[in-house]
Amino acid sequence: MSVETAPRRRRLEPDARRGQILACAVRLFGERSYADVSTTDVAREAGVARGLVNHYFGAKKDLYLEVVRVMVTIPEVALERLPKGDLRSRVDASVSWFLDVVSRHSTSWLAAVTARGMGGDTDVERVLAEAEEVAADRMLVAVGLAGEAEHREELRGMVRAYGGLATSTAREWLQRGALTRAQVHLLLTTTLLTIVEQVIPQVIAGDGPTRPARPAAARTALPPEG
Repeated sequence: MSVETAPRRRRLEPDARRGQILACAVRLFGERSYADVSTTDVAREAGVARGLVNHYFGAKKDLYLEVVRVMVTIPEVALERLPKGDLRSRVDASVSWFLDVVSRHSTSWLAAVTARGMGGDTDVERVLAEAEEVAADRMLVAVGLAGEAEHREELRGMVRAYGGLATSTAREWLQRGALTRAQVHLLLTTTLLTIVEQVIPQVIAGDGPTRPARPAAARTALPPEG
């Protein structure tokens, strides 16, 4: 969910060159609609031949899907950088990291979460759904609940719902200007702490509503992560 732009016109190692091309694609797809960006545009922006873009990413749609993936997927390094302190410190750091990333790449992130220009595309929907599953598992690690096996699906469902709130709230800040960053931070940290400290303990203790049966479609749509 974070990419850096490397200087142009330098001989780079393959991974660095791929990252440079991807960074340029992230920026262009954030500034324009899918239809208005070509692999030639990306190559020109990156200072490479168009064939090199195809070599690393395939066709234009494959490149776009990778842009969406990198913008919406929580990387493992984000977990590694969390403080080792108490829950509140980790929640605060997690929310701060999220807000830092979405504000740094605001146009590209907004374009990715709304899949601008590709509405209803099944491949885009798949990438977004996969990102939700990765986020659910990594958020459970962040709040120290990755080992809770018996109620795993309920917990993952709650975290996915929280992820939807985080996305919507960030859009209220970045897109509509209805909230400030401080207000978004307060809302997201308070909500996540409430879920972890008050709601989840009731679910684990069996005090909440009976666990519903999962619809057949939900059981087959995506395999559980981890």
